[in-house]
Amino acid sequence: MGSNEQTVLQFVPSPASVSARVHPLVIFNICDCYVRRPDQAERVIGTLLGSVLPDGTVDIRNSYAVPHNESSDQVALDIDYHHNMLSSTRRFSTGRVTGGSALIHEFYSREVSNPVHLTVDTEFRSGNAAIKAFVSVSLSLGDLQLAAQFQEIPLDLRMVEAEQIGCMYLSGLVV
Repeated sequence: MGSNEQTVLQFVPSPASVSARVHPLVIFNICDCYVRRPDQAERVIGTLLGSVLPDGTVDIRNSYAVPHNESSDQVALDIDYHHNMLSSTRRFSTGRVTGGSALIHEFYSREVSNPVHLTVDTEFRSGNAAIKAFVSVSLSLGDLQLAAQFQEIPLDLRMVEAEQIGCMYLSGLVV
């Protein structure tokens, strides 16, 4: 390697225009799955269904839970269940982004290009359901991809008036 040659460590950014819009039904589904999860499960994992709009926004309209087993260093999704559900009806995780989240994201990256990772604070720790969306950004050294990092993207929660009332009730603002 000559003295003028350098290898640069860089993040390969995702498209700058990526954003997501989630419909309230998705949040309700996620919260319902969380409440009904097995006692030993800390979170639920599932599939988000939607499409990419002409402006690049990911429009998330529906979801379903995918049974899984999880340990500190492994996540095992019931892939047959996922494929059966996907063929009959198309990706989510409650909690926060963790090391296991990368494994889940890697699985969905094989299913669709540039999946969105959605997290929902189903325990309402901050007084409301904190909802965040992420995409994966590659970390590479020259031509070698070393790792990926989650980058938060803008998220728009779209509701009609009836859905707004339901969300107010869900968050405890209406008794």
